Amino acid sequence: MDSELDHPFDTNLASHLLLEMAQERSLDLLLNKLVHRAVERPGVACLQIWLIGRGDRCADCPKRVQCPDRARCMHLVAGIGKTVDGQFSDAPYFSDLNLRIPMGEGLLGHAIATGRQLIIKNVHQARELVSEIDWLWRERVVSCGVTPIQFKGEKLGCILGFGREILFDDSHIWGQIFADHIGAAIANARAFDEIEQLKAQLEQQNTYLQEEIVEAKAFGDLVGQSAALRQVVSQIDLVAPTEASVLILGETGTGKDLVAHEIHRRSPRRDKPMVRVNCASIPRDLYESEFFGHVKGAFTGAIRDRAGRFETAGGGTLFMDEVGEIPLELQAKLLRVLQEKRFERVGDDRSREANVRIVCATNRDLKKEVAAGRFREDLYYRLHVFPIQVAPLKERLEDIPLLAQHFIDLSVRELRCATPRLTKAALTQLESYDWPGNIRELRNVIQRAVILARGGPLQFDLPVSGPAAPQNARPSLGPRRAAAGPENGEPAAGPAYLTEAEMRRRERDNLQVALQASGGKIMGPGGAAELLGLKPTTLLSRLKKWGLARP
Repeated sequence: MDSELDHPFDTNLASHLLLEMAQERSLDLLLNKLVHRAVERPGVACLQIWLIGRGDRCADCPKRVQCPDRARCMHLVAGIGKTVDGQFSDAPYFSDLNLRIPMGEGLLGHAIATGRQLIIKNVHQARELVSEIDWLWRERVVSCGVTPIQFKGEKLGCILGFGREILFDDSHIWGQIFADHIGAAIANARAFDEIEQLKAQLEQQNTYLQEEIVEAKAFGDLVGQSAALRQVVSQIDLVAPTEASVLILGETGTGKDLVAHEIHRRSPRRDKPMVRVNCASIPRDLYESEFFGHVKGAFTGAIRDRAGRFETAGGGTLFMDEVGEIPLELQAKLLRVLQEKRFERVGDDRSREANVRIVCATNRDLKKEVAAGRFREDLYYRLHVFPIQVAPLKERLEDIPLLAQHFIDLSVRELRCATPRLTKAALTQLESYDWPGNIRELRNVIQRAVILARGGPLQFDLPVSGPAAPQNARPSLGPRRAAAGPENGEPAAGPAYLTEAEMRRRERDNLQVALQASGGKIMGPGGAAELLGLKPTTLLSRLKKWGLARP
């Protein structure tokens, strides 16, 4: 049989391989390249790299009973061999990445414990260390060597090699040199992996934050001075410094997103990300992945690891908008995460910490959803710790002037339009509308009017409606007509109305008052047309109709 002297070690090849190792950023590619190059040498039967990892297969591991430390064990991470006929092989005993060895056991355990290279020139005389590796005899293995991998004093794992001749020598230093370089390369590759993960997480956070910015523009910050808004702000000030879960209730378009932002901005978590997930827009089969993330290969299309919203919002706030849309089957998993503060990615058994503050919003009546069996009662009470009710715009009519001006300024900047004029007549029109779409509808109406105004007075195309709240009711335009009451002939309260003759008289009088107020000016700023919210041509037509002249 040839000896090691018949196959001198190629130092040039070793130098090139060390350089390649230093430049490799992927840990998997690095380790597989190393074992493939090593097995190309004559006489080498197998080379394996084992690294210390967490105890991930304890439930079905055949060596569970004798394992002294179930928190961690030795993992086979790369391996390949050559059969007795010289063919490369990935047989399970060469390269099964599911193989685990308890810490401190056998050949690997001895090398890890001592931190020194171990050479066995005759495996048949060291059965106490290699007795369980029955394939050695089938593959005619004669010698073996194990070298610990360390980096800055930390034990990372071992290189384990088997030869069909005596390949290993106690005085041979190349094994330890390679092990030391592998330790540094592993540390570098892990650092690069961590950087890539952090980069992906930051990119994802940036995407979410950009979505939040777009959404926030639709509500104009917390603009207004109404009692309803002041009540919301006082509640935000109370709950923001705490860790309590918040449930924001209100109609669509009332600005629940802005309330969530204010809670985060005034909380101790304000320096960490706030991540929003719109529960109404997630496909039903992707809810779990969206919330908790997934690992590569967990399902069709999972081409790489992906962090979920819980992980991306780590240390910050997770805002679950439209929380009432979460499917019933996922609600139990969500409740478990909120209770245990831990979760697992789809396809992964590693448990991760859910260090997030939960803020939710919905336009649904969750009590009715619970009664109907569409929402879990225990999850409802978990979320309903501190409810905040956001009033609809029809209950905040005194905020409309400030909101309108804010949206005008915002639209001018975004659309690069000329600044229009908001007349008293136009403002009265805004205040007289019921706003079923709330603040979102107000912003859209103003944006459209700014485009059409071209720097002139704003005109709003809104349905005619009465005032939305009794405290903002306008004086009637004429005497009240009402039916007689059941007692003493007193008129009963009822809606005011005008006869046709009264309507004509009031229209003519209104035109005269507008002409007097404008000093006879028809067009331009302060003109009668602007005061009445009419086009100048329309006003001239009506003046002609009633035979009115400028005063």
